[in-house]
Amino acid sequence: MKLFIKIFLLILFNFTTLYGISEVSYPVNWESFTKVNTPLSKIGMIPSCNADVSSLPDIYQETVSLYCAIKPEGPGEVEILVSNLKSFKNRTGNNQDGTTFILHLKDLKLLFVTTWKNNKPLYGIYIEGGQDVSNSVASGLNPRDCRLCHTGYGAYCTNGQCGTLLK
Repeated sequence: MKLFIKIFLLILFNFTTLYGISEVSYPVNWESFTKVNTPLSKIGMIPSCNADVSSLPDIYQETVSLYCAIKPEGPGEVEILVSNLKSFKNRTGNNQDGTTFILHLKDLKLLFVTTWKNNKPLYGIYIEGGQDVSNSVASGLNPRDCRLCHTGYGAYCTNGQCGTLLK
């Protein structure tokens, strides 16, 4: 399994070196961000690709489907990291420039980054070490894919900020 992940990341790294298209910079200090409790982080992982998620809301079904395109067995462990806890807890989607939220796919060592500029969410996908791994649309690793989900599910997302906070 670890060998598969290393090979996957090596291929991804080589392919995207020429094609990286993230809209935001790599958050160099991401490891100092605050970990937050959300329903997804409480579960601790995105369900495997063969899990029956038909009873879950559409956004969760789409998330599993999209991330299974990245890794067929499922992406594994996750955590949510935020640079501005107050902004995250406000749940308005109105964030100061530079506010950054990250979905960290720990097993794949991937960071799905949302950063706000002029109150507009922008997206990027990076390997933990900083390599931009954004690539083609519908790969699950493209800012347009992020935007599609973050704007397509109004009941769960407000101006790029998705999910609910556990109390």
